[in-house]
Amino acid sequence: MPNTIPHDDTLHRRGLMLILSSPSGAGKTTIARKLLAEDSEIAMSVSATTRPMREGEVDGKDYFFVDEAEFERMVDASEFYEWATVFGNRYGTPKAHIRDRLKAGGDVLFDIDWQGTQQLFQKAQADVVRVFILPPSLAELNRRLTGRGTDAPDVIDARMARAQAEISHWDGYDYVVINDDVEGCFEKVREILAAERMKRTRQTGLIDFVRGLMAG
Repeated sequence: MPNTIPHDDTLHRRGLMLILSSPSGAGKTTIARKLLAEDSEIAMSVSATTRPMREGEVDGKDYFFVDEAEFERMVDASEFYEWATVFGNRYGTPKAHIRDRLKAGGDVLFDIDWQGTQQLFQKAQADVVRVFILPPSLAELNRRLTGRGTDAPDVIDARMARAQAEISHWDGYDYVVINDDVEGCFEKVREILAAERMKRTRQTGLIDFVRGLMAG
């Protein structure tokens, strides 16, 4: 998590865990990249994984690379908020690094599906903000997937079928944003983040501040 955490605020606050979910092609990755580029208070969650490190990747930045034995130890020790096996490799979200960042007032961004969202919310409800991004229509989603030019028709069909299954879980989120315009969608996500940061329950410096006010 390379982003620095500002410490010049008058009132300290506890950080939050912002989840962005969407079907493939609905735009969550684009929104996430823009948010990371323009907001120094939020950093991408770094997962632990058992898959081999690829050329150019950095341990602790792209992933925490661990072997099967260490991953299993972390599972047994309940060191993950959530974990899953994907295409034969295991991925998990370590608790310790995230808890340290939240305590310091920094936010953490998650690009995960509805199942990961459920696991995360069950273990860290007060810190989690869930945002689901919808395409304006299935026809537009199909157009975007086709326009990438990277997938065969049968792969696109499979992605469309999975998209409809994922969309059915929209009501498990705190906010739902329709991405009919990337800039407009991005601004809505920023507004959600700003409002959530200002919640009284996250303003951990308020009690002392108000006491000072009352004391004159």
